Amino acid sequence: MALAQTTTPATPPGASPAPDRRSSMVAVVVAWLFVVFDGYDLIVYGTVQKLLREEWSLGAAQAGTVGSLAFLGMMVGALAAGRLSDSVGRRRAIIASAIVLSVFTTLCAVSTGPVMFGTFRFLAGLGLGGLVPSANALAADLVPRRWRASVATLMMSGVPIGGSIAALLGIPMIPAFGWRPMFAVALVALVVLVPLAWKVLPDDRPADRAADREPSGFTTLLRPPFLFVSILFATTTIVTLMAWYGLGTWLPNLMQDAGYNLGSALLFALALNLGAVAGSVLTAWAGDRFGTVPTAVVAAGLAGVALLALLTTPPVALVYVVLVVAGVGTHGTQCLIIAAISTYFPDHLRGTALGFGLGMGRIGAVAAPQVGGILLAAGLGVNSNFLLFGACAIVAAVMLAGIWANFGVTHEDASARIKARTTA
Repeated sequence: MALAQTTTPATPPGASPAPDRRSSMVAVVVAWLFVVFDGYDLIVYGTVQKLLREEWSLGAAQAGTVGSLAFLGMMVGALAAGRLSDSVGRRRAIIASAIVLSVFTTLCAVSTGPVMFGTFRFLAGLGLGGLVPSANALAADLVPRRWRASVATLMMSGVPIGGSIAALLGIPMIPAFGWRPMFAVALVALVVLVPLAWKVLPDDRPADRAADREPSGFTTLLRPPFLFVSILFATTTIVTLMAWYGLGTWLPNLMQDAGYNLGSALLFALALNLGAVAGSVLTAWAGDRFGTVPTAVVAAGLAGVALLALLTTPPVALVYVVLVVAGVGTHGTQCLIIAAISTYFPDHLRGTALGFGLGMGRIGAVAAPQVGGILLAAGLGVNSNFLLFGACAIVAAVMLAGIWANFGVTHEDASARIKARTTA
């Protein structure tokens, strides 16, 4: 499973020239800004969920179902856009995903009931799910191989930064103007970022990429030698995203149910997301130093311990610390999984592999709001959610340890072990 060479191939006749280093970095930053909107859209529903339940008389289970619809759309979008980014180009996949996300998230602001709102959330999820695999595949294409793990991890810092923006905007905006303006913010992506992306992202149509001569697509990914590691990464992503998206959807509501006011609950959400921002930086450094998968084992274990510690009802000051650690661990683990996928798979399969891992992982994201709501509706209390999400993080640590044991620390280890198995 060796990676493609890092030297830039000669430009084919009629193709766009390869971007220089400065242009590449500008393109990576613009792709990162789209990931920020992914994070904003993740948290925005959690910030307004209480108001929606009151306005539309929704029970906890119904609110969880509405929350799950965006993640269901993300599952479909990730699978489709990851494959499309390998077949039609990263730029087209990113821009198409961003337009869908921006238009339908904005339409959520004019929804008149839960059915209309849920439909728009599902459609927005199609674009939302496509952004992360496409943006990460583009970033991995544009940087040297030795930087790919760090860049993939730092790219994902956009998710908690976007979540932090949602929490910070919600503190003054929701009491003053209600929940609708929180969704209208998505117009910024359509009006500002889409034209900018069209200008600065490289035109990487498949005809312009030598790597596209290699077999690609799900039929290649889901057969030896890639099948086993693809399934392991996808399964680990399911439980990791169940913890991360479950917290993103339910944390403000859980804290309000526990007796805190809206402002305090949003500050707890901010602590979780600031921890995730810090986790993006820490795991980028640790992943380069110790390996992405071993570092992910530690990060997932820390997240599990932190979330289970909430069952002891710690003092408020300690709750902030615990949530920061949970943010570092849950989001850091997912960053490292994306970094590992970006380095374990060759160039012509990278978008498909990221789309498959993240798309299948959305099963956990879809289930988390629904299961969290069912637990609350059953009268099991807020601790049932913390137990669920903490257990998911522990399971992720165990499965990542299995990947480490079977495939090693680096892509070279994985290549050697897979080759040994297939030739035995």
